[in-house]
Amino acid sequence: QVQLVESGGGLVQAGGSLRLSCAASERTFNKYGMGWFRQAPGKEREFVAAINWSSGSTYYADAVKGRFTISRDNAKNTMYLQMNSLKPEDTAVYYCAAPRNYCSGYGCYATQAIYDSWGQGTQVTVSS
Repeated sequence: QVQLVESGGGLVQAGGSLRLSCAASERTFNKYGMGWFRQAPGKEREFVAAINWSSGSTYYADAVKGRFTISRDNAKNTMYLQMNSLKPEDTAVYYCAAPRNYCSGYGCYATQAIYDSWGQGTQVTVSS
């Protein structure tokens, strides 16, 4: 498994922005890509975004499309999630994750079962 550490969460007003980072302990995650998930209080964890490392293809949940941008820095073994136009409903603990095998397409990256490495999570709170 890959060790993942998220950072960048915090408290922001509605309409504001935050950038989350996910640092990986090794370069093996580059083979398959990575994803972001979030879990709000009382709700199930849900897919947010993912990026395929080899192709650079990105995938987004409808709820964040057009507001969030996922990117990566191969040299730093780090993935980012730029979150703009934040809404109170974006309040959640955000997790980054790495899949155990090659993944392709939205249906694969949005499936939690394909991920075997998870970070500890970072809290994002958006006030109205």
